[in-house]
Amino acid sequence: MKIAWAQLNFHIGNFDANAEKIITHIQEAKRQAADLIVFPELALCGYPPLDFLESNQFIQDNLSYMHKIAAHCDGIAAIVGAPAINDSDTGKKLFNAAYFLSNKKVSQIIKKTLLPNYDVFDEYRYFEPNKTFEIIEYKGHKIALTICEDLWDEQDETFTPLNHSKMYTMSPMSALMAFHPDCMINIAASPFSYVQHQTRLKVLQRNAKKYALPLLYVNHCGAQTELVFDGGSCAFNSKGEMLHNAPFFKEDLRVINLLDSTLKASINITLPSKSELIFDALVCGVSDYFKKQQFKKAILGLSGGIDSALTLVIAVAALGKENVLPVLLPSGFSSDHSIDDAKQLAHNLGCNYEIVPIEDSFQSLLKTLSPQFSNTTFNLAEENIQARLRGVILMAMSNKFGHILLNTSNKSEMSVGYGTLYGDMCGGLSVIGDVYKTEVYDLCHFINREQEIIPHHTIIKPPSAELRPNQKDSDSLPEYNLLDQILFQYIENKKSADEIAAQGFELELVKKIINMVNKNEYKRKQAAPVIRVSPKAFGMGRRMPIVANYKC
Repeated sequence: MKIAWAQLNFHIGNFDANAEKIITHIQEAKRQAADLIVFPELALCGYPPLDFLESNQFIQDNLSYMHKIAAHCDGIAAIVGAPAINDSDTGKKLFNAAYFLSNKKVSQIIKKTLLPNYDVFDEYRYFEPNKTFEIIEYKGHKIALTICEDLWDEQDETFTPLNHSKMYTMSPMSALMAFHPDCMINIAASPFSYVQHQTRLKVLQRNAKKYALPLLYVNHCGAQTELVFDGGSCAFNSKGEMLHNAPFFKEDLRVINLLDSTLKASINITLPSKSELIFDALVCGVSDYFKKQQFKKAILGLSGGIDSALTLVIAVAALGKENVLPVLLPSGFSSDHSIDDAKQLAHNLGCNYEIVPIEDSFQSLLKTLSPQFSNTTFNLAEENIQARLRGVILMAMSNKFGHILLNTSNKSEMSVGYGTLYGDMCGGLSVIGDVYKTEVYDLCHFINREQEIIPHHTIIKPPSAELRPNQKDSDSLPEYNLLDQILFQYIENKKSADEIAAQGFELELVKKIINMVNKNEYKRKQAAPVIRVSPKAFGMGRRMPIVANYKC
């Protein structure tokens, strides 16, 4: 039996476009003599639809389009992920489901059993878990169809959210083995992080080996606001050896013979480097954010520093140099080399740029505030005025010309509140808000691996906000190579101060950093959406109270 996978980029709620894409790929798979084509989890409505699932009209539209798709399943069958209505009088009104379409109709609906409710996942909010099991019988073969988390019933302590050795109390695949299936198919909406694909391969290979069955895995690709889906669809033989794999971050249609027992492992997968994966994910995140929102052009403040430099390179890769406008906003404290570095980067990328000095506006505001600020010394207030003036100018240009402002704050700064609300923290999308400062340097070296795109001086000079004379980030923060290690242990690994100190860090410094993270939650609540590339990003996957007083 020839099976096609359709690793595709869907648009949440865009039923017209999603259904058209599904139908087009059904027709192409049929042309390639496929017997069955498989689409990802919740493909028809897009993932994650969130509270759209509470709309009756949204669900009815989903069912209407599913029947339109089924009408094209003549001489070929399809598996399409979509919500299904729970007809029972008890439980949530929906299932996360997979529709089996054949003979121009909905022939069977398979429901998801294990509903993830951690990090970015909140499926128990909307869905009822499956409690009955069945397989699909098609063309003389028995298919054990599972949905994403259904194969993740065994999670070891390296990646379970609470470090439990066993998160779930039952195994959907073990239940399906009672029907003696010939193969496994898993449809997924598995978001990207720079460690996710390795974890995913481990889970898939373990299932293929455990059940001694060939396995086909089909994932989304593309970005949905904060979440990026890397694809990585793949097929394994019954020994857990990979037979086929799809590219990362790209759509892919492929026809394979999963049930051919003579197939041998034909590839040795080589994963891209961490920096390459993150860079590609961020480019995908920016590109899809603009494309799916029908935005065309971006604007950002270009300071001559490394964060805005990296953001500009990503934006140009995602949108094209003609669609990105960097704006230099020098003050009286801006160094000549920072302005020169910013100009050089724009030149290297072929971008037009604007220069809008803020010194006159700054002095004017100081004069306006002189009665109130008299007999006080220059401090954070004056520093933040400069940052907010830059934000006002950038937003004015955004409003006037329709450009979307990209935020350039990194994860280290966002963690400890080293940024100005309504100033350098403003923007419609946070491009590198899930990238620690040390990772920013790694990405810039990756970008410059073949030629100097980001000026060398931008990378080697001490980081500075340039809001007061001779200012350096290290005046207010520990060195980033130290800070980032502590932040990673607290945010990603959820370690307490004592646990982090036990790793060799000074306890008082650890407590100080944790306190900075906790007390600046109010800033992050008002920040732009952050493209997620790590296992624990700020945003929908990390929910912390603003008003709290807990010392860990």
